[in-house]
Amino acid sequence: MIPHPSLKKSYNQNTLQQPPNHIAVIMDGNGRWAKQKGLSRGEGHRAGAKTVDSLLDVCLELKIPVVSLYAFSTENWKRPISEIKTLFSLLDEYIENKLAKMESQNIRMVVSGDISKLPSKSRRLIRNALEKTKNNTSLIANFCLNYGSRDEILRAMNLLLEYRLKKDMKISKKITEREFSKYLYTSNLPDVDLLIRTSGEMRLSNFLLFQCAYAELYFSKKKWPDFKRNDFIKAVVDYHKRKRNFGGIG
Repeated sequence: MIPHPSLKKSYNQNTLQQPPNHIAVIMDGNGRWAKQKGLSRGEGHRAGAKTVDSLLDVCLELKIPVVSLYAFSTENWKRPISEIKTLFSLLDEYIENKLAKMESQNIRMVVSGDISKLPSKSRRLIRNALEKTKNNTSLIANFCLNYGSRDEILRAMNLLLEYRLKKDMKISKKITEREFSKYLYTSNLPDVDLLIRTSGEMRLSNFLLFQCAYAELYFSKKKWPDFKRNDFIKAVVDYHKRKRNFGGIG
């Protein structure tokens, strides 16, 4: 595909500015999209899954190294059982139907979150996908499943303390950011540069809070199934227009 003209211009105008290494997406609005169209929430989630496929294509096109997708949060267990079953059924379907494409496109699938509580079939399919794509290098697609940032931070702290006890290290020894980061699900991924949220909501919803410390935030009123290729490109172009000082003065 030919890059969008405004994106190409954005890259050329400031060659010193690097493209985002890690984009995180809160895929919001599937249910409301379905309601507006008189469809079931399940159909909304199915439409949202198609948008995920399109998003991965655009990330490859723009040479984005990492994308994280908020697929199922620790709070989503509060939803009706029927909807939860639909979500995992769609996840299974997505992996079964798209694994071959991910392999052919050199996409590596990784997961952030505690998948031990997921249905057995979902766990099996996920582990198979992780194994089959582990050596792929064009794009890392991080699916955040049964993920919550506060849970992740507490988990990391407990793992760190457990390691120190095992090694007879002093518990009181000062913990560095670098040491702590090793115990996050995203330990091998860069911090988030750009976070996108759809459907008009303007909050982080317990998503990658530690990793988004200096992320640029982009909010779209479009519901996730309506968030198309050019909408994603528009978000990346907007990112390129921003000046990032990371607490300094530039």
